[in-house]
Amino acid sequence: MLAAHYDESSRFFIGAKTDRDFLHFAPERRGKYPFVGSFSWMTSVTEARKVGWREAHLRQVVEIMQLLGSPLAQSGLGDDFERKNWRLVPNEDGFGSTRVFNVRDYSEGLSGLYWRNVFGAPFVDLFGPRLDAIPAPQRQSLDGGLVLVQPYELPTQAMTPEGDAAEGQLIATLGRDAFFDLPTLTKPTRVPDVSWMLHKH
Repeated sequence: MLAAHYDESSRFFIGAKTDRDFLHFAPERRGKYPFVGSFSWMTSVTEARKVGWREAHLRQVVEIMQLLGSPLAQSGLGDDFERKNWRLVPNEDGFGSTRVFNVRDYSEGLSGLYWRNVFGAPFVDLFGPRLDAIPAPQRQSLDGGLVLVQPYELPTQAMTPEGDAAEGQLIATLGRDAFFDLPTLTKPTRVPDVSWMLHKH
């Protein structure tokens, strides 16, 4: 039954009995936009207060990235993803509005920085020495050539003046042209080279 549902919808959603942990698996199977597929894990933000949980979380993210061959993983508050990835545009007929994305997928650049941003080879190449300019507490080298960029310690620091300032400072270091600019609705002009990934699978 699950296989039939997946074949029909090309995605599936799994909820734990706790009703607070969810997995969403949505690969791109049609091929029109090969980089829009996603694997999402949602849980209660209160877990992140525990040091052990944060350490395990990072290990699990690295393992999933390596398993899927993903060049990017980002973790943070759901509301933070919503405000940076989507906006409402008034309809031309004057009635209501339409929810549109700012950046369709990582091949078009980044919508912003979040609590945790794990960059694979295309982004490490894109940012180059700029990554090394990020202070050690906010940057960490991980297995497989991955690099963690973490503006602040806890995800709950997102969407605060201090959190926004920390993100802004790191974006300035990495280069604003690699990120969507919400005030001017300007798409990134510097994007990762992911063309080689099209021939991997």
